Amino acid sequence: MSNKTLNINDTLLDYIINTSVKESEVKKRLRKETKTLKMGKMQIAPEQGAFMGFIASLIGAKSYLEVGVFTGYSMLCVVEAMGKDAKAIGCDLSEEWTDIAKHYWAQAKIDTQIKLILDKAENTLVKLKQSSFDLAFIDADKANYDFYYEECLHLLKPNALLMIDNIFWDGNVANIDINDPDTTSIRALNEKIMLDSRVKATMLTLGDGLMLVRKL
Repeated sequence: MSNKTLNINDTLLDYIINTSVKESEVKKRLRKETKTLKMGKMQIAPEQGAFMGFIASLIGAKSYLEVGVFTGYSMLCVVEAMGKDAKAIGCDLSEEWTDIAKHYWAQAKIDTQIKLILDKAENTLVKLKQSSFDLAFIDADKANYDFYYEECLHLLKPNALLMIDNIFWDGNVANIDINDPDTTSIRALNEKIMLDSRVKATMLTLGDGLMLVRKL
């Protein structure tokens, strides 16, 4: 037993991945290619992808919204877990990164289930139909996190789930001496969510911190 979260060193992390993460060959190849990119560290960890897929399956999600697609690993994890009758919308700006995503989605045979919209998410989200999604994930530019949060709440069905990435921002949110725009935006949203009567939420010490929010 322990009264605080255990520190995850590399040995324990390898054990977690080797024991609990069941990755397809497509997912492994996608992670390997993304790792070679200059911005490759933006990709979520494999154990987080496995968790997100588990959540999608657990709640029986059939409609998914993703704000910030990058090279498509999180989308791949979630859509595969939702099944062949599910649909997803992805919002991103980068054709370069999402071309990689589309390549691997096609290999996994989920490409026809995904509508990718290349535009500012601020433009895309306001055009979508409200109360349309069972599950959503925010992993985009941090300065706009509050806007994405509010729009996703409108777009989620009652009792649907929202996942928000990077809520620890490499631990910077807990350092009162760090006040750059990204850090202050995430810190403010974390505090807002915990006081928001429209939702129930919890923080998970997974990856760089993952917020789980249930719309009431």
